Amino acid sequence: MMRSAFYFGLVIVASQVSGCSTIDFDYPRIESVTIEDTATTRLGTHVARLSPEKTEGLSGFYPLNDGIEALSTRLLLAERAEVSIDTQYYLVKKDNASLVFVHALLRAADRGVRVRLLLDDMFTKGGDAGMAALDSHPNFEIRVFNPFRRGFGGRVWSGLTDFGRVNRRMHTKSFTVDNQVTVVGGRNIADEYFGARADARFGDLDVIGIGPIADDVSRMFDSFWNHETALPVAAFYKASDDPAAELDKLRERLHEAAEKVRTTRYAAAVEETVLRFIDRSEVAIEWSPYELVYDSPDKGIRSREGPSNSIVEPLVEALQSAQEEVIVVSPYFVPLKTGIRFFSELEARGVDVTIVTNSLAANNQVTVHGGYAPSRKPLLRNGVRIYEVRPDAEVSGSEIVAASGAKSTLHTKAFFVDGKKTFIGSFNFDPRSANLNTESGVMIESEAMTRIFAQAIADNADDKAYELFLDEDDRLRWRTFEGGEETIYVIEPESTWLQRFVAGLIQILPVKSQL
Repeated sequence: MMRSAFYFGLVIVASQVSGCSTIDFDYPRIESVTIEDTATTRLGTHVARLSPEKTEGLSGFYPLNDGIEALSTRLLLAERAEVSIDTQYYLVKKDNASLVFVHALLRAADRGVRVRLLLDDMFTKGGDAGMAALDSHPNFEIRVFNPFRRGFGGRVWSGLTDFGRVNRRMHTKSFTVDNQVTVVGGRNIADEYFGARADARFGDLDVIGIGPIADDVSRMFDSFWNHETALPVAAFYKASDDPAAELDKLRERLHEAAEKVRTTRYAAAVEETVLRFIDRSEVAIEWSPYELVYDSPDKGIRSREGPSNSIVEPLVEALQSAQEEVIVVSPYFVPLKTGIRFFSELEARGVDVTIVTNSLAANNQVTVHGGYAPSRKPLLRNGVRIYEVRPDAEVSGSEIVAASGAKSTLHTKAFFVDGKKTFIGSFNFDPRSANLNTESGVMIESEAMTRIFAQAIADNADDKAYELFLDEDDRLRWRTFEGGEETIYVIEPESTWLQRFVAGLIQILPVKSQL
C-alpha cells in the first residue's frame, strides 16, 4: 500500500513539473534502404583487389583491439566514403572523439555522401538542437530509436508511465561505408572507447568486415532504420526558423573542435595509424566463414518479443557446440541461475570454461557487479575458471593520453570456442542484453583469429587480472602476480568500502533482471 501511494505521488509530481512535450509516433517517415550499386567506388575496387578468387560464404575480417586504431579506421572510412554512410550507436557523447566523428560525417555529407545516423535515446538528452541542425542538411538524416518524452522531467515521466517501453534500448552498433566496409563490435562513440581520456582506459574490441558481411550489416541497419520505433528528430523537436544558419554554426563549432584536437599528441597517433591503414600491406585480412547475428528491432516491443527475435539462441548454440574449450569475455557478467547451470554443465561434459570479467575496482557499473558476485562460488565449485580484470591493467591504444593512475575497465564482449570460433559484438552476458536491449555481433570461423585472441588472454591473465579461487574453507580469494611475486587478497582487491557496500546492497534487492 505504501509503495503504491509513493508511486502515485511521484506520478503527480512529475506531471506537474515536467512540462513534457509529446512525441508524434505517427510522424511521417520516408522509407530508405541501402544503396547497393557501389562496386565501382574506391572502397569497392579496393575490396575487390583484396578479395580471394573464391569468396562464397566468406568475408574478410581485421580485429580492432587498439583504441586509436578503432577511431582512425572510422575517420579514414568516412573520408573515403563516396555514396553512403549508415551508422547506429547506443551512445555518442559530446566529447573530443565524438565531435571529431560527427565532423567526419558532416564533411562526408557536404561532399554529397548520404549519411544516415541512428541513435538510441538513452544518452541524447540536451542534444536535440544539434541533431535537428544536422538533420536539416539535405544529405544527413538522423533518427532516434525508442525516444523518451522531451521537456523538463520528460525522462522521469516516461519512466513512470511507460517503463516497459523505454526500458528497452538499442544497444546494437555498426558503421558501414558505401555498403563495402563495415565495423561492428562493442564500442560506443566516446573518448574512453578510443584511448582519448586521461582518467579512464577502456579495453574494447571491434572488427572490420569486408565482402558479404557488409551487405548483411546493411540489411540489419535498414530493419532498424525503417522500424516504427525509429523516429525522425522532427517528431519531437521543432526545428529553428533558420535551419541553414544553425547548421553553419554547428559546422563551425565542429570544425573548431576538430582543429583543436588536431594539435594534440593523440591526433598525431591517429594520423599515423590512418597512414598505416592506407598501406594495405600492413593490414592482414582474414577470410573466413561467418554469421551475423542480431536482435530484431521488434525486441523493444513487449508484445512481439520471442525466440525468433532474439540473438540468444544462436549464441547458445555456438557455446553448446564446444567440445574442448570456451572462453567468455564480458564486462557485465550476470549469469543468474540459468547461466550458472549452463556453464557448469559444459564443465561437467569435459569443456574447459573460462570467464573474464571486471573486478569490482575496475567495473564502471558497481550495481552490475552486485548482480554478478553471488555467481562466483557456485561456478568455481563446478570447475569454471574466473579472471577479473585489474584496475591498473594496460590497455592498447590508451598510452598516449591516459594519466598515471587512470582506471582500466574491460568493455570487450566476445567469446571463443574450441580455438576456432570467435564471437565479437555488443552482447553482454546479463539479463539486460538477453531480454531487454537489442544486440548484434558476428561469429567468425577462424582458427588464426581465435588463436590470437585466446593467446592474448592467456598471456595477460597473470599480470592484468585476478584469478579467483576457493580456499580450504570455501572462502573466496583473489590471486595475482605483481613484480613476479604472488599476492593473494581476502576481500575485493583495490575496492573501496562504498563500492563493496553498493555491490552488497544490490545482492539483496530484487533488481537483477534489470542489470
